[in-house]
Amino acid sequence: MAEKTLQDVAEIMKDLDICMLTTTTSNGMLASRPMSNNRQVEYDGNSHFFTWEGSRMVSDIEMDNGVNLSFQGGQDIFISITGRADVTRSREKMEEHWVEELDAWFEEGLDTPGLAMITVAAKQIKYWQGEEEGEVKF
Repeated sequence: MAEKTLQDVAEIMKDLDICMLTTTTSNGMLASRPMSNNRQVEYDGNSHFFTWEGSRMVSDIEMDNGVNLSFQGGQDIFISITGRADVTRSREKMEEHWVEELDAWFEEGLDTPGLAMITVAAKQIKYWQGEEEGEVKF
């Protein structure tokens, strides 16, 4: 099994935009939905996603914060991140991660009523690229 560093994975992820965020629902089923990583973000083991505080995803996370992020990119790269999610409604925290492109989804920007941010702290990162597979050691 190969071993990439967090910096190696961060370099790959800077060109990946969409991932699937998977949560566990109240009836024990898994639910996945596409989320934007906002591309060109320096990955440090934490991912930040903006959403609506009334969404099913937020209620799933508040019930069980274990989540998975799945990325797929060019050159046959697949990345699976297992982590713990946290939901914040703090404007100050959200401001640190806001990018102008989000205005297309949230018309009033950071002042959009019902805006929330999900932060996923990675606990395990696995990857597959061609014949190579490995895990980032924390």
